[in-house]
Amino acid sequence: MTGKYFEELEVGQVIRHTLGRTLTETDNVLFSSMTMNTQPLHINADYAAKTEFGRCLINGIFTLGVVVGITVTELTAGTIVANLGYETIKHPHPMFAGDTLYVETEILDKRESKSRPNTGVITMKHQGRNQDGVICIEVTRSALFLFRPQS
Repeated sequence: MTGKYFEELEVGQVIRHTLGRTLTETDNVLFSSMTMNTQPLHINADYAAKTEFGRCLINGIFTLGVVVGITVTELTAGTIVANLGYETIKHPHPMFAGDTLYVETEILDKRESKSRPNTGVITMKHQGRNQDGVICIEVTRSALFLFRPQS
């Protein structure tokens, strides 16, 4: 697996994930439909055209899912037990169809688990930026990471 074990992560460490993902109108409409989100800002181009944005916004929950997904290969693939919580989610700038999302992760805190041997809790902040480098989403999240297996 390609994820990082508890011991491989240090407070202050920054991981610039190499994968980027262009978000499309199809992604947005499909996700909004699957989650029964009828917000016209996401699915009604006529309505959205008359707002300050002038066009549909990418659904923020979809953006959140892509941010976490982008981090998996280089951070958590095969090395976490579970996500424990999403403490803070901010959307300082909208994402639009055709924008490409890039993610960087900063390790904020780490501690050994008090109740689960061979695991520890890592708190991290993911920042998602569009192709112009504008921060569009910030997510603080905690996950239960495995210790490196003993040989």
